[in-house]
Amino acid sequence: MSALIIIAAVTLFALFLGVRARRGHDMSLEQWSVGGRSFGTAFVFLLMAGEIYTTFTFLGGSGFAYGKGAPVYYILAYGTLAYILSYWMLPPIWRYAKSHRLVSQPHFFSRKYDSPALGTLVALVGVAALIPYLVLQLKGLGIIVATASYGAISSTAAIWIGALVVTSYVIVSGVRGSAWNSVVKDLLILAIVLFLGIYLPLHYYGSVGDMFRSIDAARPGFLTFPARGSSVIWFQSTVLLTALGFFMWPHTFGSIFTAKDERIFRRNAAVLPLYQLILLFVFFVGFAATLRVPGLKGADIDLALFRLSLQTFDPWFVGVIGAAGILTALVPGSMILTSASTLLANDVYRGMLNRNASDASVATLARMLVPVVALVAVGFTLNGGETIVALLLMGYNFVTQLFPAVICSLFPHNRATKQGAFCGILAGVVVVALTTTLHWSVGQVLPFLPEPLKDVNIGFLALFVNVVVFVVVSAVTQPRAAEQKSHVSVH
Repeated sequence: MSALIIIAAVTLFALFLGVRARRGHDMSLEQWSVGGRSFGTAFVFLLMAGEIYTTFTFLGGSGFAYGKGAPVYYILAYGTLAYILSYWMLPPIWRYAKSHRLVSQPHFFSRKYDSPALGTLVALVGVAALIPYLVLQLKGLGIIVATASYGAISSTAAIWIGALVVTSYVIVSGVRGSAWNSVVKDLLILAIVLFLGIYLPLHYYGSVGDMFRSIDAARPGFLTFPARGSSVIWFQSTVLLTALGFFMWPHTFGSIFTAKDERIFRRNAAVLPLYQLILLFVFFVGFAATLRVPGLKGADIDLALFRLSLQTFDPWFVGVIGAAGILTALVPGSMILTSASTLLANDVYRGMLNRNASDASVATLARMLVPVVALVAVGFTLNGGETIVALLLMGYNFVTQLFPAVICSLFPHNRATKQGAFCGILAGVVVVALTTTLHWSVGQVLPFLPEPLKDVNIGFLALFVNVVVFVVVSAVTQPRAAEQKSHVSVH
Protein backbone atom coordinates (compact mmCIF):
# COMPACT_ATOMS: atom_id res chain seq x y z
CA MET A 1 0.00 0.00 0.00
CA SER A 2 2.86 2.38 0.84
CA ALA A 3 4.33 1.92 -2.66
CA LEU A 4 0.97 2.76 -4.25
CA ILE A 5 0.58 5.94 -2.16
CA ILE A 6 4.04 7.21 -3.20
CA ILE A 7 3.39 6.43 -6.89
CA ALA A 8 -0.02 8.17 -6.78
CA ALA A 9 1.43 11.23 -4.97
CA VAL A 10 4.23 11.72 -7.52
CA THR A 11 1.82 11.29 -10.45
CA LEU A 12 -0.55 13.93 -9.03
CA PHE A 13 2.39 16.25 -8.35
CA ALA A 14 3.53 15.86 -11.98
CA LEU A 15 0.02 16.82 -13.13
CA PHE A 16 -0.05 19.84 -10.80
CA LEU A 17 3.42 21.01 -11.87
CA GLY A 18 2.65 20.52 -15.55
CA VAL A 19 -0.57 22.56 -15.37
CA ARG A 20 0.96 25.28 -13.17
CA ALA A 21 3.78 25.81 -15.72
CA ARG A 22 1.33 27.79 -17.81
CA ARG A 23 0.91 30.54 -15.19
CA GLY A 24 1.78 34.01 -16.45
CA HIS A 25 2.04 32.99 -20.11
CA ASP A 26 -0.36 33.53 -22.98
CA MET A 27 -0.29 30.16 -24.75
CA SER A 28 0.26 31.27 -28.35
CA LEU A 29 1.65 28.71 -30.82
CA GLU A 30 5.19 29.94 -30.14
CA GLN A 31 4.75 29.78 -26.33
CA TRP A 32 3.02 26.39 -26.42
CA SER A 33 5.45 24.65 -28.80
CA VAL A 34 8.85 26.29 -28.08
CA GLY A 35 8.33 28.13 -24.79
CA GLY A 36 8.57 31.58 -26.39
CA ARG A 37 12.30 30.90 -27.02
CA SER A 38 12.96 32.01 -23.44
CA PHE A 39 14.54 28.95 -21.76
CA GLY A 40 17.93 29.35 -20.11
CA THR A 41 20.80 26.87 -19.76
CA ALA A 42 19.15 24.73 -17.05
CA PHE A 43 15.81 24.18 -18.82
CA VAL A 44 17.41 23.51 -22.24
CA PHE A 45 19.88 21.15 -20.53
CA LEU A 46 17.04 19.21 -18.90
CA LEU A 47 14.91 19.07 -22.06
CA MET A 48 17.86 17.67 -24.00
CA ALA A 49 18.88 15.37 -21.14
CA GLY A 50 15.29 14.09 -21.22
CA GLU A 51 16.37 12.09 -24.25
CA ILE A 52 18.88 10.16 -22.08
CA TYR A 53 16.58 9.16 -19.24
CA THR A 54 13.42 7.66 -20.72
CA THR A 55 11.70 4.38 -19.79
CA PHE A 56 13.87 2.79 -22.48
CA THR A 57 16.97 3.68 -20.45
CA PHE A 58 15.48 2.94 -17.04
CA LEU A 59 14.06 -0.48 -17.98
CA GLY A 60 15.78 -1.17 -21.31
CA GLY A 61 19.27 -0.08 -20.26
CA SER A 62 19.33 -2.33 -17.20
CA GLY A 63 17.50 -5.07 -19.12
CA PHE A 64 19.95 -4.90 -22.07
CA ALA A 65 22.89 -5.21 -19.65
CA TYR A 66 21.15 -8.20 -18.01
CA GLY A 67 20.34 -9.95 -21.29
CA LYS A 68 23.12 -8.95 -23.71
CA GLY A 69 26.19 -7.96 -21.68
CA ALA A 70 28.91 -5.82 -23.33
CA PRO A 71 26.81 -4.52 -26.31
CA VAL A 72 24.83 -2.38 -23.81
CA TYR A 73 27.66 0.17 -23.83
CA TYR A 74 26.44 1.51 -27.18
CA ILE A 75 23.75 3.39 -25.17
CA LEU A 76 26.52 5.18 -23.27
CA ALA A 77 28.59 6.03 -26.34
CA TYR A 78 26.14 7.40 -28.93
CA GLY A 79 24.77 10.26 -26.82
CA THR A 80 28.28 11.45 -25.99
CA LEU A 81 29.20 11.55 -29.69
CA ALA A 82 25.93 13.38 -30.47
CA TYR A 83 26.67 16.09 -27.89
CA ILE A 84 30.10 16.69 -29.42
CA LEU A 85 28.40 17.18 -32.81
CA SER A 86 25.90 19.54 -31.17
CA TYR A 87 28.66 22.05 -30.29
CA TRP A 88 28.92 23.03 -33.98
CA MET A 89 25.54 21.95 -35.34
CA LEU A 90 22.97 23.48 -32.97
CA PRO A 91 23.95 27.19 -32.82
CA PRO A 92 23.40 27.85 -36.58
CA ILE A 93 20.09 25.93 -36.48
CA TRP A 94 18.97 28.06 -33.51
CA ARG A 95 20.01 31.33 -35.20
CA TYR A 96 18.05 30.50 -38.34
CA ALA A 97 15.01 29.34 -36.37
CA LYS A 98 14.99 32.51 -34.27
CA SER A 99 15.30 34.89 -37.23
CA HIS A 100 12.47 33.11 -39.11
CA ARG A 101 10.34 32.43 -35.99
CA LEU A 102 10.20 28.69 -36.66
CA VAL A 103 8.21 26.41 -34.31
CA SER A 104 8.95 22.90 -35.61
CA GLN A 105 11.48 20.74 -37.42
CA PRO A 106 9.55 20.55 -40.76
CA HIS A 107 9.21 24.36 -40.58
CA PHE A 108 13.03 24.47 -40.70
CA PHE A 109 13.23 22.22 -43.80
CA SER A 110 10.39 24.05 -45.54
CA ARG A 111 12.09 27.46 -45.13
CA LYS A 112 15.67 26.32 -45.77
CA TYR A 113 14.77 24.59 -49.03
CA ASP A 114 11.84 26.85 -49.94
CA SER A 115 9.61 23.76 -50.26
CA PRO A 116 6.34 23.22 -48.33
CA ALA A 117 6.21 19.70 -49.84
CA LEU A 118 9.57 18.85 -48.21
CA GLY A 119 8.26 20.22 -44.90
CA THR A 120 5.20 17.97 -45.16
CA LEU A 121 7.35 14.90 -45.94
CA VAL A 122 9.58 15.61 -42.91
CA ALA A 123 6.46 16.02 -40.74
CA LEU A 124 5.07 12.65 -41.87
CA VAL A 125 8.44 10.94 -41.26
CA GLY A 126 8.54 12.59 -37.82
CA VAL A 127 5.06 11.43 -36.82
CA ALA A 128 5.79 7.89 -38.12
CA ALA A 129 8.86 7.78 -35.85
CA LEU A 130 7.24 9.49 -32.82
CA ILE A 131 4.15 7.29 -32.42
CA PRO A 132 6.11 4.08 -31.65
CA TYR A 133 8.44 6.11 -29.40
CA LEU A 134 5.39 7.28 -27.42
CA VAL A 135 4.13 3.68 -27.33
CA LEU A 136 7.47 2.69 -25.79
CA GLN A 137 7.01 5.23 -22.98
CA LEU A 138 3.46 4.04 -22.27
CA LYS A 139 4.44 0.35 -22.30
CA GLY A 140 7.27 1.12 -19.90
CA LEU A 141 4.88 3.07 -17.69
CA GLY A 142 2.52 0.09 -17.54
CA ILE A 143 5.35 -2.28 -16.54
CA ILE A 144 6.68 0.11 -13.88
CA VAL A 145 3.34 0.83 -12.17
CA ALA A 146 2.08 -2.77 -12.27
CA THR A 147 5.36 -4.07 -10.81
CA ALA A 148 6.04 -1.31 -8.26
CA SER A 149 2.43 -1.35 -6.99
CA TYR A 150 2.74 -5.13 -6.42
CA GLY A 151 -0.10 -5.69 -8.91
CA ALA A 152 -2.58 -3.34 -7.17
CA ILE A 153 -2.86 -1.34 -10.41
CA SER A 154 -2.93 -3.27 -13.67
CA SER A 155 -0.65 -2.37 -16.56
CA THR A 156 -3.69 -1.37 -18.68
CA ALA A 157 -5.08 0.96 -15.98
CA ALA A 158 -1.64 2.54 -15.52
CA ILE A 159 -1.35 3.20 -19.27
CA TRP A 160 -4.74 4.96 -19.36
CA ILE A 161 -3.98 7.03 -16.23
CA GLY A 162 -0.53 8.02 -17.54
CA ALA A 163 -1.95 9.01 -20.93
CA LEU A 164 -4.67 11.10 -19.22
CA VAL A 165 -2.17 12.91 -16.97
CA VAL A 166 0.26 13.74 -19.76
CA THR A 167 -2.51 14.76 -22.19
CA SER A 168 -3.99 17.13 -19.60
CA TYR A 169 -0.88 19.14 -18.90
CA VAL A 170 0.32 19.15 -22.53
CA ILE A 171 -2.99 20.70 -23.67
CA VAL A 172 -2.71 23.39 -20.97
CA SER A 173 1.04 24.16 -20.86
CA GLY A 174 2.75 22.57 -23.89
CA VAL A 175 6.54 22.39 -23.69
CA ARG A 176 6.62 24.42 -20.44
CA GLY A 177 4.92 21.55 -18.62
CA SER A 178 7.63 19.18 -19.92
CA ALA A 179 10.39 21.55 -18.79
CA TRP A 180 9.05 21.95 -15.24
CA ASN A 181 8.53 18.21 -14.75
CA SER A 182 11.97 17.45 -16.21
CA VAL A 183 13.53 19.26 -13.21
CA VAL A 184 11.82 16.92 -10.72
CA LYS A 185 12.43 13.86 -12.92
CA ASP A 186 16.16 14.43 -13.29
CA LEU A 187 16.76 15.13 -9.59
CA LEU A 188 14.82 12.01 -8.56
CA ILE A 189 16.26 9.71 -11.23
CA LEU A 190 19.80 10.93 -10.49
CA ALA A 191 19.47 10.02 -6.82
CA ILE A 192 17.77 6.65 -7.47
CA VAL A 193 20.13 5.49 -10.24
CA LEU A 194 23.28 6.44 -8.32
CA PHE A 195 22.01 4.72 -5.17
CA LEU A 196 20.93 1.50 -6.91
CA GLY A 197 24.06 1.33 -9.08
CA ILE A 198 26.34 1.62 -6.02
CA TYR A 199 24.29 -0.23 -3.38
CA LEU A 200 23.24 -3.38 -5.27
CA PRO A 201 26.75 -4.49 -6.40
CA LEU A 202 28.07 -3.79 -2.88
CA HIS A 203 25.16 -5.57 -1.17
CA TYR A 204 25.26 -8.72 -3.30
CA TYR A 205 28.91 -8.97 -4.38
CA GLY A 206 31.02 -6.80 -2.06
CA SER A 207 32.23 -4.44 -4.82
CA VAL A 208 31.71 -3.58 -8.49
CA GLY A 209 34.94 -5.38 -9.37
CA ASP A 210 33.88 -8.55 -7.52
CA MET A 211 30.51 -8.39 -9.32
CA PHE A 212 32.19 -8.45 -12.73
CA ARG A 213 34.58 -11.22 -11.63
CA SER A 214 31.63 -13.33 -10.44
CA ILE A 215 29.74 -12.81 -13.72
CA ASP A 216 32.83 -13.64 -15.79
CA ALA A 217 33.38 -16.85 -13.81
CA ALA A 218 29.72 -17.92 -14.06
CA ARG A 219 29.17 -16.80 -17.68
CA PRO A 220 32.47 -16.71 -19.60
CA GLY A 221 32.38 -14.37 -22.60
CA PHE A 222 29.23 -12.53 -21.42
CA LEU A 223 31.20 -9.34 -20.72
CA THR A 224 32.87 -9.23 -24.16
CA PHE A 225 31.47 -8.55 -27.62
CA PRO A 226 30.38 -11.68 -29.53
CA ALA A 227 32.19 -12.50 -32.79
CA ARG A 228 28.92 -12.32 -34.77
CA GLY A 229 25.68 -10.38 -34.40
CA SER A 230 26.17 -7.70 -31.73
CA SER A 231 29.88 -7.57 -32.60
CA VAL A 232 32.36 -4.69 -32.41
CA ILE A 233 31.42 -3.70 -35.99
CA TRP A 234 27.74 -3.66 -34.99
CA PHE A 235 28.63 -1.53 -31.94
CA GLN A 236 30.65 1.02 -33.93
CA SER A 237 28.10 1.38 -36.73
CA THR A 238 25.14 1.60 -34.32
CA VAL A 239 26.89 4.25 -32.19
CA LEU A 240 27.65 6.36 -35.28
CA LEU A 241 24.19 5.95 -36.82
CA THR A 242 22.29 6.79 -33.63
CA ALA A 243 24.61 9.73 -32.91
CA LEU A 244 23.76 11.22 -36.33
CA GLY A 245 20.07 10.70 -35.66
CA PHE A 246 20.08 11.90 -32.03
CA PHE A 247 19.03 15.51 -32.71
CA MET A 248 16.92 14.57 -35.73
CA TRP A 249 14.01 13.42 -33.54
CA PRO A 250 11.29 16.09 -33.93
CA HIS A 251 10.93 16.66 -30.16
CA THR A 252 14.71 16.91 -29.64
CA PHE A 253 15.13 19.17 -32.69
CA GLY A 254 12.23 21.29 -31.38
CA SER A 255 13.92 21.67 -27.98
CA ILE A 256 16.71 23.60 -29.79
CA PHE A 257 14.19 26.36 -30.57
CA THR A 258 13.33 26.90 -26.88
CA ALA A 259 16.73 28.45 -25.99
CA LYS A 260 17.12 32.19 -25.47
CA ASP A 261 20.84 32.22 -26.37
CA GLU A 262 23.06 30.13 -28.66
CA ARG A 263 25.86 29.96 -26.06
CA ILE A 264 23.61 27.61 -24.08
CA PHE A 265 24.31 24.81 -26.58
CA ARG A 266 28.08 25.10 -26.22
CA ARG A 267 27.84 25.00 -22.42
CA ASN A 268 25.57 21.95 -22.62
CA ALA A 269 27.87 20.20 -25.12
CA ALA A 270 30.61 20.34 -22.46
CA VAL A 271 28.45 19.08 -19.58
CA LEU A 272 26.03 16.56 -21.12
CA PRO A 273 28.68 13.90 -21.95
CA LEU A 274 29.59 13.85 -18.22
CA TYR A 275 25.90 13.49 -17.40
CA GLN A 276 25.85 10.43 -19.69
CA LEU A 277 28.24 8.66 -17.31
CA ILE A 278 25.38 8.17 -14.85
CA LEU A 279 24.07 5.57 -17.31
CA LEU A 280 26.88 3.30 -16.07
CA PHE A 281 25.00 2.95 -12.79
CA VAL A 282 21.87 1.82 -14.69
CA PHE A 283 24.01 -0.86 -16.34
CA PHE A 284 25.46 -1.91 -12.96
CA VAL A 285 21.91 -2.68 -11.76
CA GLY A 286 21.34 -4.94 -14.79
CA PHE A 287 24.69 -6.68 -14.31
CA ALA A 288 23.95 -7.16 -10.58
CA ALA A 289 20.68 -8.89 -11.51
CA THR A 290 22.25 -11.41 -13.94
CA LEU A 291 23.19 -13.90 -11.21
CA ARG A 292 20.61 -12.84 -8.59
CA VAL A 293 17.47 -12.94 -10.78
CA PRO A 294 18.34 -15.62 -13.34
CA GLY A 295 16.05 -16.94 -16.05
CA LEU A 296 14.45 -13.79 -17.49
CA LYS A 297 14.02 -14.24 -21.25
CA GLY A 298 12.72 -12.21 -24.21
CA ALA A 299 10.78 -9.09 -23.24
CA ASP A 300 11.01 -10.05 -19.54
CA ILE A 301 14.66 -8.92 -19.37
CA ASP A 302 13.24 -5.38 -19.00
CA LEU A 303 11.95 -6.44 -15.56
CA ALA A 304 15.50 -7.05 -14.24
CA LEU A 305 15.74 -3.76 -12.28
CA PHE A 306 12.37 -4.19 -10.57
CA ARG A 307 12.70 -7.93 -9.90
CA LEU A 308 15.98 -7.30 -8.07
CA SER A 309 14.52 -4.27 -6.25
CA LEU A 310 11.45 -6.24 -5.10
CA GLN A 311 13.62 -8.89 -3.44
CA THR A 312 16.00 -6.32 -1.92
CA PHE A 313 14.00 -3.35 -0.59
CA ASP A 314 10.93 -2.55 1.52
CA PRO A 315 7.70 -1.71 -0.36
CA TRP A 316 7.93 2.04 0.38
CA PHE A 317 11.32 2.27 -1.34
CA VAL A 318 10.09 0.21 -4.30
CA GLY A 319 7.38 2.91 -4.54
CA VAL A 320 10.06 5.61 -4.73
CA ILE A 321 11.83 3.70 -7.53
CA GLY A 322 8.49 3.30 -9.32
CA ALA A 323 7.75 7.03 -8.97
CA ALA A 324 11.10 7.87 -10.59
CA GLY A 325 10.30 5.44 -13.38
CA ILE A 326 6.90 7.05 -13.98
CA LEU A 327 8.57 10.43 -14.54
CA THR A 328 10.93 8.84 -17.10
CA ALA A 329 7.77 8.04 -19.08
CA LEU A 330 5.76 11.23 -18.50
CA VAL A 331 8.44 13.81 -19.39
CA PRO A 332 9.60 12.35 -22.75
CA GLY A 333 5.98 11.36 -23.43
CA SER A 334 4.81 14.96 -23.02
CA MET A 335 7.58 16.26 -25.32
CA ILE A 336 6.62 13.66 -27.95
CA LEU A 337 2.92 14.58 -27.69
CA THR A 338 3.68 18.31 -28.07
CA SER A 339 5.92 17.68 -31.09
CA ALA A 340 3.60 15.22 -32.85
CA SER A 341 0.57 17.54 -32.45
CA THR A 342 2.56 20.56 -33.67
CA LEU A 343 3.81 18.60 -36.70
CA LEU A 344 0.27 17.56 -37.66
CA ALA A 345 -1.26 21.01 -37.13
CA ASN A 346 1.50 23.31 -38.36
CA ASP A 347 3.20 21.22 -41.03
CA VAL A 348 0.60 18.78 -42.35
CA TYR A 349 -2.61 20.83 -41.97
CA ARG A 350 -1.12 24.27 -42.68
CA GLY A 351 1.56 22.91 -45.03
CA MET A 352 -0.78 20.83 -47.21
CA LEU A 353 -4.39 21.88 -46.66
CA ASN A 354 -4.58 25.52 -45.57
CA ARG A 355 -1.48 27.64 -46.25
CA ASN A 356 -3.25 30.77 -44.94
CA ALA A 357 -4.18 29.37 -41.51
CA SER A 358 -3.35 31.79 -38.67
CA ASP A 359 -1.03 30.93 -35.78
CA ALA A 360 -4.02 31.10 -33.41
CA SER A 361 -6.04 28.52 -35.38
CA VAL A 362 -2.99 26.24 -35.74
CA ALA A 363 -2.34 26.48 -31.97
CA THR A 364 -5.98 25.52 -31.28
CA LEU A 365 -5.81 22.59 -33.69
CA ALA A 366 -2.52 21.40 -32.16
CA ARG A 367 -4.14 21.29 -28.72
CA MET A 368 -7.16 19.43 -30.11
CA LEU A 369 -4.86 16.84 -31.69
CA VAL A 370 -3.07 16.04 -28.40
CA PRO A 371 -5.78 13.61 -27.12
CA VAL A 372 -6.12 12.11 -30.63
CA VAL A 373 -2.39 11.29 -30.82
CA ALA A 374 -2.50 9.98 -27.23
CA LEU A 375 -5.47 7.70 -28.04
CA VAL A 376 -3.70 6.29 -31.12
CA ALA A 377 -0.61 5.57 -29.00
CA VAL A 378 -2.69 3.93 -26.25
CA GLY A 379 -4.41 1.79 -28.90
CA PHE A 380 -1.06 0.56 -30.24
CA THR A 381 0.25 0.05 -26.70
CA LEU A 382 -2.66 -2.16 -25.67
CA ASN A 383 -3.08 -4.06 -28.94
CA GLY A 384 0.29 -3.92 -30.70
CA GLY A 385 2.52 -6.96 -30.71
CA GLU A 386 5.75 -7.50 -32.57
CA THR A 387 4.75 -4.88 -35.16
CA ILE A 388 5.44 -2.15 -32.59
CA VAL A 389 8.92 -3.55 -31.96
CA ALA A 390 9.52 -3.43 -35.72
CA LEU A 391 8.22 0.15 -35.88
CA LEU A 392 10.43 1.13 -32.95
CA LEU A 393 13.50 -0.23 -34.72
CA MET A 394 12.48 1.89 -37.70
CA GLY A 395 12.29 5.03 -35.55
CA TYR A 396 15.97 5.92 -35.25
CA ASN A 397 16.71 4.81 -38.80
CA PHE A 398 13.79 6.94 -40.04
CA VAL A 399 14.90 10.17 -38.40
CA THR A 400 18.58 9.65 -39.31
CA GLN A 401 17.54 10.04 -42.97
CA LEU A 402 17.02 13.76 -42.25
CA PHE A 403 20.67 14.29 -41.25
CA PRO A 404 22.27 14.83 -44.71
CA ALA A 405 19.72 17.52 -45.70
CA VAL A 406 20.14 19.33 -42.34
CA ILE A 407 23.95 19.40 -42.59
CA CYS A 408 23.91 20.61 -46.22
CA SER A 409 21.45 23.37 -45.30
CA LEU A 410 23.98 24.83 -42.83
CA PHE A 411 26.66 25.47 -45.48
CA PRO A 412 26.92 29.12 -46.69
CA HIS A 413 26.61 27.96 -50.32
CA ASN A 414 24.28 24.99 -50.22
CA ARG A 415 24.41 23.12 -53.55
CA ALA A 416 21.68 20.70 -52.46
CA THR A 417 18.27 21.29 -54.04
CA LYS A 418 14.78 20.80 -52.61
CA GLN A 419 14.22 17.99 -55.13
CA GLY A 420 17.45 16.29 -54.02
CA ALA A 421 16.56 16.57 -50.32
CA PHE A 422 13.01 15.27 -50.92
CA CYS A 423 14.08 12.29 -53.06
CA GLY A 424 17.01 11.41 -50.77
CA ILE A 425 14.85 11.34 -47.62
CA LEU A 426 12.09 9.42 -49.39
CA ALA A 427 14.54 6.83 -50.78
CA GLY A 428 16.15 6.35 -47.35
CA VAL A 429 12.80 5.96 -45.60
CA VAL A 430 11.60 3.39 -48.16
CA VAL A 431 14.78 1.32 -47.64
CA VAL A 432 14.33 1.50 -43.84
CA ALA A 433 10.68 0.42 -44.10
CA LEU A 434 11.52 -2.50 -46.42
CA THR A 435 14.55 -3.85 -44.55
CA THR A 436 12.88 -3.55 -41.12
CA THR A 437 9.56 -5.06 -42.20
CA LEU A 438 11.30 -7.97 -43.94
CA HIS A 439 13.88 -8.33 -41.09
CA TRP A 440 16.79 -8.07 -43.51
CA SER A 441 20.37 -7.58 -42.31
CA VAL A 442 23.27 -6.09 -44.29
CA GLY A 443 24.65 -9.64 -44.62
CA GLN A 444 21.44 -10.82 -46.30
CA VAL A 445 21.20 -7.85 -48.67
CA LEU A 446 24.94 -7.84 -49.53
CA PRO A 447 26.12 -11.46 -49.04
CA PHE A 448 29.41 -10.81 -50.87
CA LEU A 449 30.73 -8.51 -48.10
CA PRO A 450 33.57 -9.69 -45.82
CA GLU A 451 32.16 -11.54 -42.81
CA PRO A 452 32.74 -8.78 -40.17
CA LEU A 453 31.02 -6.11 -42.32
CA LYS A 454 27.82 -8.16 -42.42
CA ASP A 455 27.12 -6.93 -38.85
CA VAL A 456 26.99 -3.25 -39.88
CA ASN A 457 23.71 -1.65 -38.75
CA ILE A 458 21.16 -1.94 -41.58
CA GLY A 459 20.34 1.76 -41.18
CA PHE A 460 23.65 2.59 -42.91
CA LEU A 461 22.42 0.95 -46.09
CA ALA A 462 19.40 3.29 -46.07
CA LEU A 463 21.65 6.28 -45.33
CA PHE A 464 23.98 5.33 -48.21
CA VAL A 465 21.05 5.08 -50.65
CA ASN A 466 19.75 8.42 -49.32
CA VAL A 467 23.08 10.22 -49.89
CA VAL A 468 23.53 8.78 -53.41
CA VAL A 469 20.01 9.81 -54.47
CA PHE A 470 20.42 13.20 -52.73
CA VAL A 471 23.67 13.98 -54.59
CA VAL A 472 22.51 12.72 -58.01
CA VAL A 473 19.10 14.45 -57.96
CA SER A 474 20.65 17.71 -56.64
CA ALA A 475 23.20 17.62 -59.49
CA VAL A 476 20.47 17.08 -62.09
CA THR A 477 18.13 19.76 -60.69
CA GLN A 478 20.65 22.60 -60.21
CA PRO A 479 18.91 25.93 -61.06
CA ARG A 480 20.12 27.66 -64.23
CA ALA A 481 22.30 30.77 -63.92
CA ALA A 482 19.48 33.14 -64.96
CA GLU A 483 17.13 31.66 -62.36
CA GLN A 484 19.80 31.94 -59.67
CA LYS A 485 20.36 35.63 -60.45
CA SER A 486 16.65 36.43 -60.27
CA HIS A 487 16.41 34.43 -57.03
CA VAL A 488 19.28 36.41 -55.48
CA SER A 489 17.81 39.76 -56.62
CA VAL A 490 14.43 38.87 -55.07
CA HIS A 491 16.05 37.95 -51.76
